[in-house]
Amino acid sequence: MEQLAGLGFLPIILLFVLFYFMLIRPQQKQQKQRQEMINNLKKGDRVITIGGIHGLITDISENEVTLRVADNVNIKFNKNGVGQVINDEE
Repeated sequence: MEQLAGLGFLPIILLFVLFYFMLIRPQQKQQKQRQEMINNLKKGDRVITIGGIHGLITDISENEVTLRVADNVNIKFNKNGVGQVINDEE
């Protein structure tokens, strides 16, 4: 009888394992890739901000990025505001 009582927790444990592999693990992987992208930003990279602004990195510091979005128009952003780096091959 005691063995059967232990089987009551099996579906709950399987649900948590499934939840981990379907939601938590992919999100952690995506977060790691984003952090790596932000850490690898450099002058001359073409980027798109989270708000959809396209620009060229002209200056970069520990927490800020300066983007040239047009002639003589520079905007400072927090590094976390960069959504993606654009490759010229695309």
